Amino acid sequence: MLNVPQKNKTHLRIKMRIRKGDTVQVINGKDKGKTGEVLKTLPDENRVIVQGVNLRTRHVKPTQEGESGRIVTEEAALHASKVMVYSTSKKVASRVEIFVDKDGTKKRRLKKTGELLD
Repeated sequence: MLNVPQKNKTHLRIKMRIRKGDTVQVINGKDKGKTGEVLKTLPDENRVIVQGVNLRTRHVKPTQEGESGRIVTEEAALHASKVMVYSTSKKVASRVEIFVDKDGTKKRRLKKTGELLD
């Protein structure tokens, strides 16, 4: 193996418009068209983990005597650009806009439907 020095990647924390608990639809890749709830956001990597999407299978060895091995299926992270916030009432995916309400608070709403998220 060659000893190639690794470049120091400086992670810029991305300000994401997708939050935990949002319903999103995958718009690109092998799971295109699937919808699910965001379980976790990873803003340092600009990725999200969506329930039931991008499943990975892992084989786990037994750790103790007498325990049997098992196969674990879990969700892997998706890039945030591959998902859009999904309106369950109108059944349409849309971009998110941030606007300032009359009382001065920032709120999120869908551009297509005008539906408030917060």
